[in-house]
Amino acid sequence: MSAAIYEFTAERLTGGSQSLGDYAGKVLLIVNTASKCGFTPQYEGLEALYQRYRERGLVVLGFPCNQFGAQEPGEAEEIASFCQKNYGVSFPMFARVEVNGDGAHPLYQYLKKAAPGLLGSEGIKWNFTKFLVNREGEVSQRYAPATAPDAIADDIEELL
Repeated sequence: MSAAIYEFTAERLTGGSQSLGDYAGKVLLIVNTASKCGFTPQYEGLEALYQRYRERGLVVLGFPCNQFGAQEPGEAEEIASFCQKNYGVSFPMFARVEVNGDGAHPLYQYLKKAAPGLLGSEGIKWNFTKFLVNREGEVSQRYAPATAPDAIADDIEELL
């Protein structure tokens, strides 16, 4: 378990910290989320992927972020309630983080370097940017916010 991604920890939305090392050997889909975004309905697709592939080793990890148009203004309880009530989210959700700038969570600093975006840019452009991580903990691919979760299914299948 030498992959750097497993060295990170993050606060769970429900409290307490979680080591990403707990997900070693799983395929991860890491997404920065928001409750008041045009892409928010992707929660439904993310949950569908999680339900479809979790028995085979996929874990979706949601990281709420308020850096894009202040579209995640709620506190942890509000975010959790919204996700559960509106989209039946059962995959792990983490406390709100920053993904860009000096305050960016170390996990996101790592992800952006491991899988730069268009033309090599590292910055996250908007909510629902997705990172697919293989079972060895290596970042396999980065997807734009507009990429629908179901469009990633074939790539997930390859890693499972």
